[in-house]
Amino acid sequence: MMFSRKAVYALVLPLMVEQLLGVTIGMADTVMVSSCGEAAVSGVSLVDSINILLIQIFAAMATGGAIVSAQYLGRQNREKANLSAKQLFFIVAVLSCFIMLLCLALNNPLLHLIFGSAEESVMANCETYFFWSALSYPFIGLYNAGAALFRSMNNSKVSMLTSLGMNTINVSGNALLIFGFQMGVTGAAIATLVSRVVGAAVMLLLLLRPHNVIYIDTFRRFRPDWRMVRTILAIGIPSGLENGMFQIGKILVQGLVASLGTIAIASNAVAGSVAGIPQIPGAAIGLGLITIVGRCVGANEYEQARKYIIRLTGLAYVAMAVLSVGLILAARPVIQCYGLLGETSDLAFELLVANCLASIVLWPASFVLPNGLRAANDVKFTMTVSVLSMWIFRIGFSYLLVYGFQMGVLGVWVAMFIDWGVRIIAFVARFLSGKWTAKKLAD
Repeated sequence: MMFSRKAVYALVLPLMVEQLLGVTIGMADTVMVSSCGEAAVSGVSLVDSINILLIQIFAAMATGGAIVSAQYLGRQNREKANLSAKQLFFIVAVLSCFIMLLCLALNNPLLHLIFGSAEESVMANCETYFFWSALSYPFIGLYNAGAALFRSMNNSKVSMLTSLGMNTINVSGNALLIFGFQMGVTGAAIATLVSRVVGAAVMLLLLLRPHNVIYIDTFRRFRPDWRMVRTILAIGIPSGLENGMFQIGKILVQGLVASLGTIAIASNAVAGSVAGIPQIPGAAIGLGLITIVGRCVGANEYEQARKYIIRLTGLAYVAMAVLSVGLILAARPVIQCYGLLGETSDLAFELLVANCLASIVLWPASFVLPNGLRAANDVKFTMTVSVLSMWIFRIGFSYLLVYGFQMGVLGVWVAMFIDWGVRIIAFVARFLSGKWTAKKLAD
């Protein structure tokens, strides 16, 4: 086997720590911002749905480059792997800067188009947070590119330690600017910006070291290699479209939630920030699976790739079940940390328990298994399934359950679970068919 059990754990465990940091720091951010009132936490929650959309697009491009690099490493072709790394940074830098400028120019019109039904105090916080968030897009894009490349080298400790440093800066900055200087939402956004600038700088400096398996010799006299750019985009664009359309659908659903009032928005925001905890091991294993399957496919070891997909998806089920049960038992005390009152607290608890139960059964096969297909270049199929399922089932059923069956914000979450179930059927069928093994990386 190309990856021993020890090598798999060495890759996955730091990714779990990194994912845990992301979720817990996100929770800490929400707790700190909640001290400024429900309008503040609601505004940050709504803008974060846009931030997640754009960050997912950057991450998809980074993943495209990482898959290409991993497959070239599987072929023992370091020269092409290094070339793909340099071209990846070029793609991400151009894309993220363009999106930053677009968001800065359309700040107010875009927010009113998506969240126009939100209360005036919520919208004011949205506009402030979105401005500062947009400034950080190039930096989070470059950080994601570097982290993905280190994962393709089977070195996830780098991204874990860098993430730890970024999150420390973020939390410290939040404490100083929110509580010390009373800057509210502005303080939270500036702290995030600074942490992302530092993360991007660290990744760029580390990748310039020639002792890495993949490294960048220099950015001087840089010239785009359009053939390599097309190779990366052939994987990155379908993944980006998949993640982008997926998040656009979530934003539309957030607009639906915003129309249900501040109680629904706040409870949905708190439940959403905590709901990621059971998904930590699944998300980490999914990222590791991209590296492992990418290397196997590059070496033409499809039978090994098949075994790793089955084993790691099974591992995700076990780990997520343990965390989900633990979170259900601790749900009430966790929600109390956010200072929610009465009806808002009860609704957040209901949403969180429903999410934990669904995650145990549905999440790994919906999100871990398809990462194996993507790493084998079967990105068009995963994109098609994800987009259609999102728009038909998650969005369609959200409106049906909220307005038709009067389920309120719970209907939005039930529609999400239906979407997960549909994805499982499609992805498991594709995996069993073996058609994903027919996709080849162009030389």
